[in-house]
Amino acid sequence: MNSPNLSTAENRLRQQARQCVDKQQWEAAQAALESLVVQVPDDATARLELADVLFQRGRLRESTAWMLRVAQRLPRDADFIIKVTQRLVAVGETLAARSCLDLLAQAPGLPPKWLVSQAHLRFMLGEIASARALMESAMAAGIDSPGEQHLYAMLLQFSGDIDRACTVLENCLKRWPHFGDAAMVLVNLRKQKPEANRLDFVQEQLRQLTRDSKDPGAMFVRAEFEYAQFKVLDDLKRHEEAWPALARCNALMHELNPYDAAGEAAVTDALMRLPAPDNQVGRAGSGPVFDGPVPIFIVGMPRSGTTLLDRMLSGHSQVVSAGEIIDFWRQLHWAADVTPARAQGLLQIIQHSADIDYAELGARYLRQTQWRAQGRACYIDKLPANIQMVAFIRRALPHAPILHMVRDPVDTCFSNLKAMFGNVSSYSYDLQALAHYYGQYARLVRHWHDHLPGAMLDVSYASLVRDPESTMRGVLEYCGLSLQENCLHPERNASPVATPSSAQVRESIHTRGLEQWRHYAKQLEPLRQAIGAPAVNAD
Repeated sequence: MNSPNLSTAENRLRQQARQCVDKQQWEAAQAALESLVVQVPDDATARLELADVLFQRGRLRESTAWMLRVAQRLPRDADFIIKVTQRLVAVGETLAARSCLDLLAQAPGLPPKWLVSQAHLRFMLGEIASARALMESAMAAGIDSPGEQHLYAMLLQFSGDIDRACTVLENCLKRWPHFGDAAMVLVNLRKQKPEANRLDFVQEQLRQLTRDSKDPGAMFVRAEFEYAQFKVLDDLKRHEEAWPALARCNALMHELNPYDAAGEAAVTDALMRLPAPDNQVGRAGSGPVFDGPVPIFIVGMPRSGTTLLDRMLSGHSQVVSAGEIIDFWRQLHWAADVTPARAQGLLQIIQHSADIDYAELGARYLRQTQWRAQGRACYIDKLPANIQMVAFIRRALPHAPILHMVRDPVDTCFSNLKAMFGNVSSYSYDLQALAHYYGQYARLVRHWHDHLPGAMLDVSYASLVRDPESTMRGVLEYCGLSLQENCLHPERNASPVATPSSAQVRESIHTRGLEQWRHYAKQLEPLRQAIGAPAVNAD
């Protein structure tokens, strides 16, 4: 038993640490917590707080090490285990996070709120089937809120159960008619038709919503319903009415999420200043074959057809899709010992790039991701933003194929403009911002091709939908695989897909995605002029 004096000292240190954290005095908070951990080495809460403070100080490796120590000796406290798991997911310790969730799954009679927390975390890890099962248990236990109904509907959508997803969302909107998240997803799940559409409902909600409020929440909800109005009108081919709704949506979202053009350009400039590796590292397949499943990276602009390529490639019997995982970014941050901080974080990584142990980076990435292969020879890491990671991937994983999806510039940009990504992808809500972002992407692609020849294979979206057999034959040959019939039939692929186009890519291959922008050619002329001539070959 601790002596009274020791207990008093512990309480003093806890109070001191709490006060320092409240004042964001991180160095002093670290000192107090380190002293507390020495006095009470089994105190899991103090260890986790120390990990949080180290993270705030930018010491990612030390922070992660403390989190892992906490995960090895977890108390029987579901709320605490959830907190630990959230942090482990955020820093890329996927294996430890899954172990925490497996432990939590053994606890009998957990309240529904913890089932929902587990579902969120399984979803973040890309385990759609597990997340769906947890949500079904939570809902059977009485959990019921708009957000939880929305999450359940999304998991149904990603699983391919579109009818049930629609039913959940329709019931949700009957109870919470101003819930914009549900309205957006519902109109996206099916093409709206003259005889069956949600236009009257959406327009009635817009009439009821406050027009001039500057409250961010109210602005976001209005943007969601404006987007839903655009989607219905666009489906109904009422393009002259549709464009103003999209413009109002994007104006609201641009105000809420201003685009950092200078930051984006700074990242591109810094990436282009990276020293070129020798030729042996620059080409896919040039390094030694590593043990276990091979990752295949799909990169490019968002909305360029990466999900379609993913679905076709994962139709192969030796390939599975891991979805849009950000594991390489997380492991790169660990390797450079830089805490995530958007553009600023990547700039710091680039500054430290010469000191990174790329063999260790590659090994960490494989250790945290190869479980996703599910017994297959290859697994797909489909994250368009990894176009910025090409040089790092080539150094860390020289044997891994990188597929670069290429689509007509205006088609790509228009698809981004009408996607409504929420409070991310700030470039997509303004024509000039979109043109600038595309320009940075095109600059970087040219640079990779010039300075890392053979580092990635360009895959034309137009060729993929017009001549899928020969295009996929080339893709599979690049990946060391032979063509299989199912690769030409993405509609047969029953595996989950968690992207905005998850409903559309369950269809057979079609060419409807080509030149959709021409319906709005007049309104998009400033964008077309800003982009100029195609910067990458789309044919």
